[in-house]
Amino acid sequence: MIVQLTGTLVSVTPSVAVLDVNGVGYELGISASTAAALPQAGEAGVTVLTRMVVREDSMELFGFASREERALFDRLRAISGVGPKLALSVLSTFTPQQLAVIVATNDGNRLKSVSGLGKKKAERLIIELSDVFAKDTELKQLVGLTSPTDFASIPKPTVTSVESEAIEALLGMGFTSQEATLALEGYEEVGAITIEAAIGYALRRLGSGN
Repeated sequence: MIVQLTGTLVSVTPSVAVLDVNGVGYELGISASTAAALPQAGEAGVTVLTRMVVREDSMELFGFASREERALFDRLRAISGVGPKLALSVLSTFTPQQLAVIVATNDGNRLKSVSGLGKKKAERLIIELSDVFAKDTELKQLVGLTSPTDFASIPKPTVTSVESEAIEALLGMGFTSQEATLALEGYEEVGAITIEAAIGYALRRLGSGN
């Protein structure tokens, strides 16, 4: 089992990183959160936590910037119907701490914004994860919990109604939750305080690639 790699970061995209370890290139499936945490391509001495997933017809490596993310990836994959890609999609949309809040508040509407996750599966995931967070001591410690009641102590991310509705509109246009959230960053600072203005701001950023 390969659990960690250290080498030179050859390339990184929101979903894939390539790490050169002593002349051997390892392709790692990653979340957008890990991609944002990694340094620029060309950086040497980069350590990435990993998890290998072996199937009958393939062997894949996945990389993580933190123990929390890797632990939650493992727990998500243990749930029936959740494969590596869906687990990474969840982790690309929410940090482990944010996901703990969603589970604690039974917020299925937020969870179903994950690409590839419908309403019924989101509701089932919340039920399954609620049990995981309640019983898994290691995971509770990793996300800053010491008991199930500590769910309430995690700061709940603030999402304004304008942002929420703008994200819904962008999802309806075919953008992913991660793309919509990133595109809306800074919309209030530029005065885009209506839903229409926020959507326009996000579309301009998506179109320009900024």
